Amino acid sequence: MSAPVLHVQGQILVGPEEVLDELWVVGGRISLTAPAGGDVETVHGWVLPGLVDAHCHVGLEAHGAVDDARAEEHALAERDAGALLLRDAGSPADTRWVQQREDLPRLIRAGRHIARTRRYLRNFAHEIEPDDLVDHVRQEARHGDGWVKLVGDWIDRDTGDLSPSFPADAVARAVAAAHEEGARTTAHCFGEESLRDLAAAGTDCVEHATGLQDDTIQAFADQQIAIVPTLVNIENFPAFADAGEAKFPGYAAHIRDLHARRFDTIGKAREAGVPIYVGTDAGGQLPHGLVAQEVQALTETGMSALEAIGAATWSAREWLGRPGIAEGESADFVVYRDDPRQDLRTLADPHRIVLRGTVVPHSGAPG
Repeated sequence: MSAPVLHVQGQILVGPEEVLDELWVVGGRISLTAPAGGDVETVHGWVLPGLVDAHCHVGLEAHGAVDDARAEEHALAERDAGALLLRDAGSPADTRWVQQREDLPRLIRAGRHIARTRRYLRNFAHEIEPDDLVDHVRQEARHGDGWVKLVGDWIDRDTGDLSPSFPADAVARAVAAAHEEGARTTAHCFGEESLRDLAAAGTDCVEHATGLQDDTIQAFADQQIAIVPTLVNIENFPAFADAGEAKFPGYAAHIRDLHARRFDTIGKAREAGVPIYVGTDAGGQLPHGLVAQEVQALTETGMSALEAIGAATWSAREWLGRPGIAEGESADFVVYRDDPRQDLRTLADPHRIVLRGTVVPHSGAPG
């Protein structure tokens, strides 16, 4: 027996200025015209394209890779939060199996982080020296799904503060190598200096980007280098500072300052035209399923509710090259009881989640 047609009525937010009043799901795909006959199930509400968590780590926790059963919990937590498209921004676990599961979010993998020797969290990254950087970038570009993740800066034990992981010339060669392989590059960056090197190299994206200053903001805007601020994780900077205070007081003071001006920094980048997308950094230190909190946090930078929603939906999907709500596309969307544009807290309470045309069970669904 074929699945019933799903008829969705209400306010379907296709884009910032495009709203439909109904659509149908037939054979797992979106139809904007009513089918002839068949059983029909009707759902009412406000609809968004499946949310995007553009920075998470499926299969990774604080001490490194986890087993498949735990990684499945990560993916399900994202799905239950309405995040149906994930960009995994570095994981030591092989999560390609997630992509074969019809009931799990769509996953874009960046492969494993690439860091300098003893300059990142243990068991997370390939830890290498500059001479090996290009080879590892090519390797991860071929193993991933069009993205390579560098660690742009970390604590330097010699200086006691953040400093670039690799020399500028090595970064330039690495970014060029990724582009030759058909991949885009992104990088973990907390501080200021590494951003200049990455902009000069032509990176495609930077994660966190708390060290942006007037010159790098302009460079990022000119080149349309995207940032994924992960503000829900930046909330942990004071705890990072406390943990490092005894050994690295300069780092602790620096990270507290970056935290204090985080909203102003990202707000200036927004005003300059730097593309900004939603990502939570879930999986390393944070639990999965925080996408609604990150959307709300972005409004602290000056974004409107609609703009912040776009950073997690239509804008993010376009940036990642994945479709939203359109004729013939896979039905991946979230239905809410209330209008999220009026109250972003609504995003934390999905009414129905539709993935690949199937209404999936989740914690917010009625029994």
